[in-house]
Amino acid sequence: MNIGIPKEIKQSEYRVAITPAGVTLLRAAGHEVIVERRAGEGSGFPDDDYMREGALIASEAEEVWARSDMVMKVKEPLQEEFGYFRKGLLLFTYLHLAAAPELTKALIDAGVTGIAYETIQLDNGSLPLLTPMSEVAGRMAVQVGAQFLEAFNGGRGVLLGGVPGVPPAEVVVIGGGIVGTNAARIALGMGANVVLLEKSTDRMRYLDDVFAGRIRTLMSSPYHIAEAVRAADLVIGAVLIPGSRAPHLVTEDMVMQMKKGAVIVDVAVDQGGSIATVDRPTTHKDPVYVKHGVIHYAVANIPGAVPRTSTFALTNVTMPYALQLANEGAAAVRKHTPLLKGVNTIGGQVTNEGVALATGYAYSPPEQWLSTIP
Repeated sequence: MNIGIPKEIKQSEYRVAITPAGVTLLRAAGHEVIVERRAGEGSGFPDDDYMREGALIASEAEEVWARSDMVMKVKEPLQEEFGYFRKGLLLFTYLHLAAAPELTKALIDAGVTGIAYETIQLDNGSLPLLTPMSEVAGRMAVQVGAQFLEAFNGGRGVLLGGVPGVPPAEVVVIGGGIVGTNAARIALGMGANVVLLEKSTDRMRYLDDVFAGRIRTLMSSPYHIAEAVRAADLVIGAVLIPGSRAPHLVTEDMVMQMKKGAVIVDVAVDQGGSIATVDRPTTHKDPVYVKHGVIHYAVANIPGAVPRTSTFALTNVTMPYALQLANEGAAAVRKHTPLLKGVNTIGGQVTNEGVALATGYAYSPPEQWLSTIP
Protein backbone atom coordinates (compact mmCIF):
# COMPACT_ATOMS: atom_id res chain seq x y z
CA MET A 1 0.00 0.00 0.00
CA ASN A 2 1.04 3.59 -0.60
CA ILE A 3 0.63 5.68 2.56
CA GLY A 4 0.63 9.45 2.19
CA ILE A 5 1.57 12.00 4.84
CA PRO A 6 0.59 15.54 3.82
CA LYS A 7 1.79 18.63 5.64
CA GLU A 8 -0.82 19.94 8.08
CA ILE A 9 -2.36 23.21 6.89
CA LYS A 10 -4.49 24.17 9.90
CA GLN A 11 -3.21 27.45 11.29
CA SER A 12 -0.38 26.98 13.80
CA GLU A 13 -0.52 23.20 13.47
CA TYR A 14 3.00 21.79 13.62
CA ARG A 15 2.32 18.13 14.37
CA VAL A 16 2.85 15.44 11.76
CA ALA A 17 1.11 12.08 11.36
CA ILE A 18 4.25 9.94 11.28
CA THR A 19 7.79 9.99 12.64
CA PRO A 20 10.82 8.56 10.83
CA ALA A 21 10.47 5.51 13.10
CA GLY A 22 6.96 5.02 11.71
CA VAL A 23 8.35 5.06 8.19
CA THR A 24 10.76 2.30 9.19
CA LEU A 25 7.90 0.22 10.55
CA LEU A 26 5.75 0.55 7.44
CA ARG A 27 8.64 0.04 5.05
CA ALA A 28 9.62 -3.16 6.86
CA ALA A 29 6.10 -4.45 6.19
CA GLY A 30 6.50 -3.77 2.46
CA HIS A 31 4.67 -0.45 2.13
CA GLU A 32 5.65 2.81 0.45
CA VAL A 33 5.47 6.04 2.43
CA ILE A 34 5.11 9.38 0.65
CA VAL A 35 5.78 12.43 2.83
CA GLU A 36 5.08 15.97 1.69
CA ARG A 37 8.12 18.22 1.71
CA ARG A 38 8.69 19.85 5.13
CA ALA A 39 5.74 18.02 6.69
CA GLY A 40 7.77 17.08 9.75
CA GLU A 41 9.82 20.22 10.28
CA GLY A 42 7.46 21.67 12.86
CA SER A 43 7.97 18.58 15.02
CA GLY A 44 11.72 18.56 14.52
CA PHE A 45 11.91 16.00 11.70
CA PRO A 46 13.62 17.33 8.55
CA ASP A 47 13.02 15.65 5.19
CA ASP A 48 16.42 13.97 5.36
CA ASP A 49 15.29 11.98 8.41
CA TYR A 50 12.38 10.53 6.46
CA MET A 51 14.46 9.86 3.34
CA ARG A 52 17.04 8.05 5.42
CA GLU A 53 14.31 5.57 6.45
CA GLY A 54 13.16 5.08 2.86
CA ALA A 55 10.30 7.55 2.51
CA LEU A 56 9.66 9.33 -0.77
CA ILE A 57 9.43 13.12 -0.54
CA ALA A 58 6.72 14.81 -2.60
CA SER A 59 6.95 18.49 -3.41
CA GLU A 60 3.21 19.18 -3.30
CA ALA A 61 0.21 18.03 -1.28
CA GLU A 62 -1.68 17.15 -4.47
CA GLU A 63 0.96 14.55 -5.31
CA VAL A 64 0.72 12.98 -1.85
CA TRP A 65 -3.06 12.62 -2.02
CA ALA A 66 -3.09 11.42 -5.63
CA ARG A 67 -0.47 8.69 -5.14
CA SER A 68 -1.77 7.34 -1.84
CA ASP A 69 -4.15 4.50 -1.06
CA MET A 70 -4.31 5.70 2.54
CA VAL A 71 -3.70 9.23 3.78
CA MET A 72 -2.72 9.76 7.41
CA LYS A 73 -3.11 13.16 8.99
CA VAL A 74 -3.33 14.73 12.42
CA LYS A 75 -6.16 17.23 12.05
CA GLU A 76 -9.32 17.06 9.97
CA PRO A 77 -8.99 18.08 6.32
CA LEU A 78 -9.82 21.70 5.58
CA GLN A 79 -11.93 22.90 2.68
CA GLU A 80 -8.93 23.44 0.42
CA GLU A 81 -8.18 19.73 0.76
CA PHE A 82 -11.68 18.50 -0.14
CA GLY A 83 -10.77 18.48 -3.81
CA TYR A 84 -8.28 15.68 -3.16
CA PHE A 85 -11.00 13.29 -1.97
CA ARG A 86 -11.92 10.37 -4.21
CA LYS A 87 -13.85 7.14 -4.07
CA GLY A 88 -12.00 4.34 -2.31
CA LEU A 89 -9.53 6.62 -0.53
CA LEU A 90 -8.83 5.56 3.03
CA LEU A 91 -8.45 8.56 5.35
CA PHE A 92 -7.05 7.98 8.85
CA THR A 93 -6.99 11.06 11.08
CA TYR A 94 -8.89 13.06 13.68
CA LEU A 95 -12.17 13.98 11.97
CA HIS A 96 -14.49 15.45 14.64
CA LEU A 97 -17.36 15.29 12.14
CA ALA A 98 -20.07 16.08 14.70
CA ALA A 99 -18.96 19.71 14.54
CA ALA A 100 -18.05 19.68 10.81
CA PRO A 101 -21.08 19.20 8.53
CA GLU A 102 -19.25 20.51 5.45
CA LEU A 103 -16.46 17.97 5.87
CA THR A 104 -19.00 15.21 6.47
CA LYS A 105 -20.75 16.09 3.22
CA ALA A 106 -17.48 16.19 1.29
CA LEU A 107 -16.46 12.74 2.55
CA ILE A 108 -19.88 11.30 1.73
CA ASP A 109 -20.07 12.86 -1.73
CA ALA A 110 -16.61 11.54 -2.63
CA GLY A 111 -17.13 8.05 -1.17
CA VAL A 112 -14.14 8.29 1.16
CA THR A 113 -13.70 5.71 3.91
CA GLY A 114 -13.06 7.96 6.89
CA ILE A 115 -11.65 6.33 10.03
CA ALA A 116 -11.47 8.77 12.93
CA TYR A 117 -8.82 8.53 15.60
CA GLU A 118 -11.23 9.88 18.17
CA THR A 119 -13.88 7.15 17.81
CA ILE A 120 -11.62 4.09 17.78
CA GLN A 121 -12.73 2.40 20.97
CA LEU A 122 -11.61 -0.61 22.99
CA ASP A 123 -14.01 -3.09 24.58
CA ASN A 124 -13.60 -1.34 27.94
CA GLY A 125 -14.90 1.90 26.44
CA SER A 126 -11.54 3.69 26.38
CA LEU A 127 -10.43 5.78 23.39
CA PRO A 128 -6.77 4.88 22.88
CA LEU A 129 -6.03 7.34 20.07
CA LEU A 130 -7.71 10.25 21.80
CA THR A 131 -6.14 9.63 25.21
CA PRO A 132 -2.62 11.04 24.64
CA MET A 133 -3.87 14.26 23.06
CA SER A 134 -6.44 14.59 25.85
CA GLU A 135 -3.59 14.27 28.33
CA VAL A 136 -1.68 17.05 26.56
CA ALA A 137 -4.74 19.29 26.18
CA GLY A 138 -5.77 18.84 29.81
CA ARG A 139 -2.34 19.78 31.08
CA MET A 140 -2.01 22.71 28.70
CA ALA A 141 -5.47 24.03 29.58
CA VAL A 142 -4.21 25.00 33.01
CA GLN A 143 -1.03 26.55 31.60
CA VAL A 144 -2.92 28.78 29.18
CA GLY A 145 -5.57 29.54 31.78
CA ALA A 146 -2.89 30.76 34.17
CA GLN A 147 -1.37 32.85 31.40
CA PHE A 148 -4.63 34.65 30.57
CA LEU A 149 -5.42 35.27 34.21
CA GLU A 150 -2.44 37.63 34.19
CA ALA A 151 -3.49 41.28 34.14
CA PHE A 152 -1.56 42.30 31.02
CA ASN A 153 -3.49 39.58 29.14
CA GLY A 154 -6.77 41.03 30.37
CA GLY A 155 -7.27 38.64 33.26
CA ARG A 156 -8.11 39.18 36.91
CA GLY A 157 -4.47 39.31 37.94
CA VAL A 158 -4.69 36.15 40.04
CA LEU A 159 -1.81 33.74 40.64
CA LEU A 160 -3.06 30.16 40.55
CA GLY A 161 -1.16 29.09 43.64
CA GLY A 162 -1.47 32.30 45.62
CA VAL A 163 1.23 33.06 48.20
CA PRO A 164 1.33 32.79 51.99
CA GLY A 165 -1.43 35.02 53.32
CA VAL A 166 -3.18 35.29 49.95
CA PRO A 167 -5.61 32.57 48.81
CA PRO A 168 -4.99 30.61 45.62
CA ALA A 169 -7.20 30.75 42.53
CA GLU A 170 -10.41 28.76 42.22
CA VAL A 171 -10.19 26.34 39.30
CA VAL A 172 -13.33 24.53 38.15
CA VAL A 173 -12.98 21.49 35.90
CA ILE A 174 -16.16 20.20 34.25
CA GLY A 175 -15.72 16.54 33.36
CA GLY A 176 -13.62 13.90 35.08
CA GLY A 177 -12.29 12.01 32.07
CA ILE A 178 -8.75 12.09 30.70
CA VAL A 179 -8.77 15.84 29.98
CA GLY A 180 -10.34 16.74 33.31
CA THR A 181 -8.10 14.46 35.34
CA ASN A 182 -4.95 15.88 33.77
CA ALA A 183 -6.19 19.45 34.16
CA ALA A 184 -6.95 18.82 37.82
CA ARG A 185 -3.51 17.29 38.34
CA ILE A 186 -1.68 20.33 36.93
CA ALA A 187 -3.94 22.87 38.67
CA LEU A 188 -3.43 21.08 41.96
CA GLY A 189 0.31 20.94 41.36
CA MET A 190 0.34 24.70 40.80
CA GLY A 191 -1.36 25.18 44.16
CA ALA A 192 -4.89 26.11 43.08
CA ASN A 193 -8.11 25.14 44.82
CA VAL A 194 -9.70 22.63 42.44
CA VAL A 195 -13.35 21.67 42.09
CA LEU A 196 -14.14 18.89 39.61
CA LEU A 197 -17.70 18.18 38.45
CA GLU A 198 -18.52 14.70 37.15
CA LYS A 199 -21.76 12.77 36.64
CA SER A 200 -20.37 9.31 37.43
CA THR A 201 -20.21 8.51 41.14
CA ASP A 202 -17.76 5.68 40.44
CA ARG A 203 -15.45 8.07 38.62
CA MET A 204 -15.68 10.56 41.48
CA ARG A 205 -14.74 7.86 43.98
CA TYR A 206 -11.76 6.96 41.79
CA LEU A 207 -10.64 10.60 41.54
CA ASP A 208 -11.09 11.17 45.24
CA ASP A 209 -8.82 8.20 45.84
CA VAL A 210 -6.24 9.22 43.22
CA PHE A 211 -6.00 12.78 44.53
CA ALA A 212 -6.25 11.69 48.18
CA GLY A 213 -9.07 14.12 48.82
CA ARG A 214 -7.03 17.16 47.75
CA ILE A 215 -9.59 18.18 45.13
CA ARG A 216 -13.31 18.65 45.75
CA THR A 217 -15.64 16.57 43.58
CA LEU A 218 -19.26 17.53 42.92
CA MET A 219 -22.06 15.77 41.10
CA SER A 220 -22.45 17.49 37.74
CA SER A 221 -25.86 19.17 37.73
CA PRO A 222 -27.05 22.59 36.51
CA TYR A 223 -27.23 23.81 40.11
CA HIS A 224 -23.73 22.69 41.09
CA ILE A 225 -22.22 23.89 37.80
CA ALA A 226 -23.79 27.34 38.25
CA GLU A 227 -22.53 27.61 41.83
CA ALA A 228 -19.01 26.47 40.96
CA VAL A 229 -18.69 28.64 37.86
CA ARG A 230 -19.84 31.75 39.73
CA ALA A 231 -16.94 31.39 42.19
CA ALA A 232 -14.32 30.38 39.61
CA ASP A 233 -11.27 32.24 38.41
CA LEU A 234 -10.62 29.58 35.76
CA VAL A 235 -13.18 27.20 34.22
CA ILE A 236 -12.01 24.27 32.08
CA GLY A 237 -14.59 22.52 29.88
CA ALA A 238 -13.47 18.89 29.63
CA VAL A 239 -16.59 17.04 28.50
CA LEU A 240 -16.58 14.44 25.71
CA ILE A 241 -19.22 12.17 24.21
CA PRO A 242 -17.42 9.98 21.62
CA GLY A 243 -18.41 10.99 18.10
CA SER A 244 -21.14 13.38 19.27
CA ARG A 245 -21.34 17.11 19.87
CA ALA A 246 -20.35 18.14 23.37
CA PRO A 247 -23.34 19.20 25.47
CA HIS A 248 -23.62 22.85 26.55
CA LEU A 249 -23.32 22.44 30.31
CA VAL A 250 -22.37 26.04 31.07
CA THR A 251 -25.13 28.37 29.92
CA GLU A 252 -24.75 31.97 28.83
CA ASP A 253 -26.49 33.10 32.01
CA MET A 254 -23.89 31.22 34.08
CA VAL A 255 -21.09 32.98 32.20
CA MET A 256 -22.77 36.35 32.83
CA GLN A 257 -22.57 35.62 36.56
CA MET A 258 -18.81 34.95 36.48
CA LYS A 259 -16.16 37.31 37.82
CA LYS A 260 -14.91 39.90 35.35
CA GLY A 261 -11.52 38.89 34.04
CA ALA A 262 -12.08 35.20 34.79
CA VAL A 263 -10.98 32.73 32.12
CA ILE A 264 -12.74 29.89 30.31
CA VAL A 265 -10.75 27.22 28.45
CA ASP A 266 -13.08 24.97 26.46
CA VAL A 267 -11.10 21.89 25.44
CA ALA A 268 -14.24 20.42 23.81
CA VAL A 269 -14.44 23.16 21.18
CA ASP A 270 -13.56 20.79 18.33
CA GLN A 271 -16.69 18.81 19.26
CA GLY A 272 -18.84 21.94 19.38
CA GLY A 273 -17.86 23.15 22.85
CA SER A 274 -19.36 22.60 26.29
CA ILE A 275 -19.70 26.33 27.10
CA ALA A 276 -22.66 28.11 25.49
CA THR A 277 -20.69 31.31 24.90
CA VAL A 278 -17.97 29.49 22.98
CA ASP A 279 -19.52 30.25 19.61
CA ARG A 280 -16.46 29.79 17.44
CA PRO A 281 -13.05 28.13 17.56
CA THR A 282 -10.00 30.35 17.90
CA THR A 283 -6.39 29.83 16.85
CA HIS A 284 -2.99 29.85 18.51
CA LYS A 285 -2.27 33.18 16.81
CA ASP A 286 -5.50 34.75 18.03
CA PRO A 287 -6.51 32.49 20.90
CA VAL A 288 -9.04 34.46 22.96
CA TYR A 289 -12.03 36.74 22.84
CA VAL A 290 -13.98 38.44 25.62
CA LYS A 291 -17.70 37.95 26.20
CA HIS A 292 -19.60 39.24 29.23
CA GLY A 293 -16.26 40.34 30.66
CA VAL A 294 -14.91 36.76 30.65
CA ILE A 295 -11.89 35.67 28.58
CA HIS A 296 -12.70 32.71 26.32
CA TYR A 297 -9.89 30.47 25.06
CA ALA A 298 -11.25 28.16 22.35
CA VAL A 299 -8.28 26.84 20.37
CA ALA A 300 -9.31 23.64 18.61
CA ASN A 301 -5.83 22.14 18.36
CA ILE A 302 -4.31 22.87 21.75
CA PRO A 303 -1.67 20.06 21.52
CA GLY A 304 -0.36 21.65 18.31
CA ALA A 305 1.45 24.18 20.50
CA VAL A 306 3.83 21.47 21.72
CA PRO A 307 4.21 19.51 18.49
CA ARG A 308 7.27 17.44 19.29
CA THR A 309 5.78 16.04 22.48
CA SER A 310 2.38 15.66 20.83
CA THR A 311 3.65 13.97 17.68
CA PHE A 312 5.55 11.35 19.66
CA ALA A 313 2.58 10.79 21.98
CA LEU A 314 0.14 10.49 19.09
CA THR A 315 2.18 8.26 16.81
CA ASN A 316 2.97 5.92 19.69
CA VAL A 317 -0.69 4.91 19.63
CA THR A 318 -1.70 5.41 15.98
CA MET A 319 1.01 3.32 14.35
CA PRO A 320 -0.25 -0.15 15.39
CA TYR A 321 -3.63 0.67 13.83
CA ALA A 322 -2.00 2.24 10.77
CA LEU A 323 -0.04 -0.96 10.26
CA GLN A 324 -3.23 -3.04 10.45
CA LEU A 325 -4.86 -0.82 7.81
CA ALA A 326 -1.76 -0.84 5.62
CA ASN A 327 -1.44 -4.63 5.76
CA GLU A 328 -5.12 -5.44 5.29
CA GLY A 329 -6.64 -2.34 3.72
CA ALA A 330 -10.09 -1.17 4.78
CA ALA A 331 -10.94 -4.84 5.29
CA ALA A 332 -8.99 -4.60 8.57
CA VAL A 333 -12.17 -3.26 10.18
CA ARG A 334 -13.72 -6.74 9.78
CA LYS A 335 -11.13 -8.28 12.10
CA HIS A 336 -10.45 -5.46 14.52
CA THR A 337 -13.47 -4.19 16.45
CA PRO A 338 -11.76 -0.97 17.63
CA LEU A 339 -11.14 -0.02 14.00
CA LEU A 340 -14.75 -0.80 13.10
CA LYS A 341 -15.88 1.71 15.72
CA GLY A 342 -13.55 4.22 14.13
CA VAL A 343 -15.34 4.10 10.77
CA ASN A 344 -17.29 7.36 10.40
CA THR A 345 -18.01 7.30 6.67
CA ILE A 346 -17.97 4.57 4.05
CA GLY A 347 -19.71 4.07 0.71
CA GLY A 348 -21.30 7.50 0.87
CA GLN A 349 -22.93 6.79 4.25
CA VAL A 350 -22.44 8.05 7.82
CA THR A 351 -21.56 5.04 9.95
CA ASN A 352 -21.18 6.65 13.36
CA GLU A 353 -24.42 7.21 15.25
CA GLY A 354 -23.24 10.32 17.09
CA VAL A 355 -22.04 11.95 13.88
CA ALA A 356 -25.32 11.13 12.13
CA LEU A 357 -27.35 12.64 14.95
CA ALA A 358 -25.24 15.81 15.04
CA THR A 359 -25.14 16.37 11.27
CA GLY A 360 -28.63 15.27 10.31
CA TYR A 361 -27.63 12.33 8.11
CA ALA A 362 -29.22 8.91 8.31
CA TYR A 363 -27.21 6.47 10.40
CA SER A 364 -25.99 3.39 8.56
CA PRO A 365 -24.43 0.79 10.91
CA PRO A 366 -20.91 0.00 9.69
CA GLU A 367 -21.57 -3.75 10.00
CA GLN A 368 -23.94 -3.44 7.02
CA TRP A 369 -21.02 -2.38 4.85
CA LEU A 370 -18.51 -5.04 5.80
CA SER A 371 -19.36 -7.22 2.80
CA THR A 372 -18.72 -4.33 0.40
CA ILE A 373 -15.19 -3.64 1.65
CA PRO A 374 -12.66 -5.07 -0.80
